[in-house]
Amino acid sequence: MTVTESHVGTISPDEVSFTSFVEEIQDRVRHALVAGFGVEVGRDAAEEALVYAWEHWDHVSGLDNPSGYVFRVGQRLAQKMVKKENRMVVLPDPPTVANPVEIEPGLPEALATLSPRQRMVVVLVGGFGLSQRETAALLGIRRTSVQKHLERAMSRLRSEMGVASP
Repeated sequence: MTVTESHVGTISPDEVSFTSFVEEIQDRVRHALVAGFGVEVGRDAAEEALVYAWEHWDHVSGLDNPSGYVFRVGQRLAQKMVKKENRMVVLPDPPTVANPVEIEPGLPEALATLSPRQRMVVVLVGGFGLSQRETAALLGIRRTSVQKHLERAMSRLRSEMGVASP
């Protein structure tokens, strides 16, 4: 038996820790990037950021906030895609009757008026129910910054949709 034959079927500790990491953060990173840059760009950037994380796992795994780092890698990739490849930010249409979820039909258009950061914060906190702390950790910013982005975004959404402040 050769050395390579003896390792067939074994999984390295790096693979185990990376797989666990991906299972924990993949959806949050993808949702944040989709919220900020649209479905196509967000998904592509999230996938490429995770590939980058695997290629640099020795470095990424030792960071204080590896999920925030991976998000920022994805954010930079998405910004490049939008700018360099002239890709448009396209937010998803509201659900149809076949998928009856209560959503204001004008919400996607109103969300499109927000900055990418504001859109990400609104979708993560309001749409996916992450706490401001969890959102801050994912985006690599302070909780107070999340709060400010959320307040400004909600004010803008209310204005865009003609809704009175609570």
